[in-house]
Amino acid sequence: VQLQASGGGLVQAGGSLKLSCAGSGSSLRGYSVGWFRQAPGKERERVSCIRASNNMAYSADSVKGRFTISRDVAKNTVYLQMNSLKPEDTAVYYCATSRHIYACSGSQDVFATWGQGTLVTVSS
Repeated sequence: VQLQASGGGLVQAGGSLKLSCAGSGSSLRGYSVGWFRQAPGKERERVSCIRASNNMAYSADSVKGRFTISRDVAKNTVYLQMNSLKPEDTAVYYCATSRHIYACSGSQDVFATWGQGTLVTVSS
């Protein structure tokens, strides 16, 4: 599978953005898909993840209640709806896939395929 992340941009604090992770070459339905972000000078962190088996969603504490991950099987796309954005959400956001059963709660190392990243900038 190949991934194309899009939807990033510049938004004011309190605003919203919706990121898309479009799959090609294979259906995303059989994969757990995670959204990650990396801010300058910081380690990459997992933001949200949706499991392949049951579409159960996981989110980091820092984004719970603000970010929602969802899957559209027909469009072969996973979305990350981001509301109430804060300046600390500024980062390059990546999507990635894994076939590992515990991908959403385990190591990032099990995510084998990564998209190219999309920049989200939140101004104060």
